[in-house]
Amino acid sequence: MTRKHRKTLELIFAYPPGAKVKWRDIEALFRELGAEVTQREGSRVGVRLFGERRVFHRPHPSPDADKGAVASIRKWFEKNGVKP
Repeated sequence: MTRKHRKTLELIFAYPPGAKVKWRDIEALFRELGAEVTQREGSRVGVRLFGERRVFHRPHPSPDADKGAVASIRKWFEKNGVKP
């Protein structure tokens, strides 16, 4: 895992959840972990990872993921043994 991906993972696991995590960095981290990321209707993004399919909303107009999405991703990662 590259240093940039590791930094994104640390931001996701920061407490309290930060609002300064760039969505494009989260998508890149998903891909680094082996995910299939697909564009869905509107601003939805499908992510197949850990044998599951999750749907997230790509933030707009801000490039930063909201705190709820970051917390959800953190729980998903914890459930599947991904840690910083």
